[in-house]
Amino acid sequence: MIVGICNIELSMYENHSLKEKRHLVKSIIEKIKHRYNVSIAEVGMMDKWQKAEIGFTTVSNNKRHVDETMQKVLNFIEQDGRFDLAVQQYEIF
Repeated sequence: MIVGICNIELSMYENHSLKEKRHLVKSIIEKIKHRYNVSIAEVGMMDKWQKAEIGFTTVSNNKRHVDETMQKVLNFIEQDGRFDLAVQQYEIF
C-alpha cells in the first residue's frame, strides 16, 4: 500500500471576511473530493480570513498513481486563480 500526504497553505488576498473564506475553501474542497477521489479537509488557520491550511491524502497500490493524483490536485488548485499556493509538506510512503 502506497500513501501520499500533502499539507498546503492557501492565501486568499481578495477575501474580506471569514464567511467569504469559508465559502471559497468549502467550494474548492468539494470540487477536489469529487474530481480526484482524495480525502481532503481544512486542517488549520481556521480563524484567519486570508489564509487556510488544507491537508489531503490518497492511497493506491501504485506509487506513480499516487504521485500523479497529488500533482493533479495541486495543479487544479493553482489553476483555480483564487488562491496563492504554498506546499508545506509532500510525502509518499
